[in-house]
Amino acid sequence: MRNLAPFVRRPLTLTPLIDVIFLLLLFFMLTSTFSTFGEIELSNASKGSGTVDASVERFFVQLGAERLTLNGQPATLDSIAERVVTGQLLVSLDADASAQRLVDLLYRMRARDGLDVLVLE
Repeated sequence: MRNLAPFVRRPLTLTPLIDVIFLLLLFFMLTSTFSTFGEIELSNASKGSGTVDASVERFFVQLGAERLTLNGQPATLDSIAERVVTGQLLVSLDADASAQRLVDLLYRMRARDGLDVLVLE
């Protein structure tokens, strides 16, 4: 049997949709973290006299995604921070090295008097 009652279209209300959007906005605002980025000061290279001081101790670090060596020996970030106090630190980056890994190394080496850090290209 056919339904002979006329079809009545109800008006669409947007109030429940707006409520859901505000709840989602509130949820994402409360669950997200707003972190401030640390600042690491890098000194610019300056024009020098070209003479090399022989008394400066030099350390060579190779930094990769999984690899970290100090003067050819495997090392950790903490052991490098303990061993390198003064002198010159040369950092060579592998192709797979991430920026975060470099920042972690530079963060441990910051604020040391007499330590010159040079990141090689």
